[in-house]
Amino acid sequence: MDDWIDYYDSTHTIYASKLHRDLHFQLIANDIISYISSPDSVVLDYACGEALSAGKVADACGKLILAEPAPGVRGRLIARFAPNTKVRVRSLDELRQMAEKSVDLAVMNSVAQYMTPLELDVAFAVIKRLLKPGGRLVVGDILRPEVGMGRDVLALLRFARKHGFLRDALIGLVSTALSDYRHLRRRVGLQRYSENAMIAKLAAAGFNASRTDHNIGHNPSRMTFVARPALIVGPRP
Repeated sequence: MDDWIDYYDSTHTIYASKLHRDLHFQLIANDIISYISSPDSVVLDYACGEALSAGKVADACGKLILAEPAPGVRGRLIARFAPNTKVRVRSLDELRQMAEKSVDLAVMNSVAQYMTPLELDVAFAVIKRLLKPGGRLVVGDILRPEVGMGRDVLALLRFARKHGFLRDALIGLVSTALSDYRHLRRRVGLQRYSENAMIAKLAAAGFNASRTDHNIGHNPSRMTFVARPALIVGPRP
């Protein structure tokens, strides 16, 4: 994951335009809000990125924890949300010091593809410790093995046409093809999981999980899962 952290901590060109970037974060925020069950909920956004619309999420919950591994991004988050008393910014390591069973909803969106399977197992273990017994983990934007880059491109172009930045998206695709992102993706690769494989991986981490009908974000070719800590049934007396 370190190579990807360095990439997202740099000046990158993953978004076609400011409009694309802003719409991306607004859409994700709205999707996260749809999973918040109470205005008093404690929400954890694991490896949140720039989280430009996190203020909107914070308005819908009691406390929002933005956990981000990239130090530069984390510094910007601290500066941006310093006036917001409902937002706390943490490193991933700091999550280990948080109280057990203190989080109602954890979201890990568009993160699993950048982690090794072992790194993902470790992240699931940290989140499971933090979740309340009735809490939920939402794992979004999972890449499927049978879906190639062409479907991602098509999803972006449809999103761009709908929101009026199609020209910028076409230019951005050319730029991305020549960028460090494309080279890094070819060299390091992205992790992909079938529906059954992700459910099994979550089960091994102690969760009961199922795939939802709607993926977080604009790409319907990717998958989102909702998981709850599995109940531990003790021996009968």
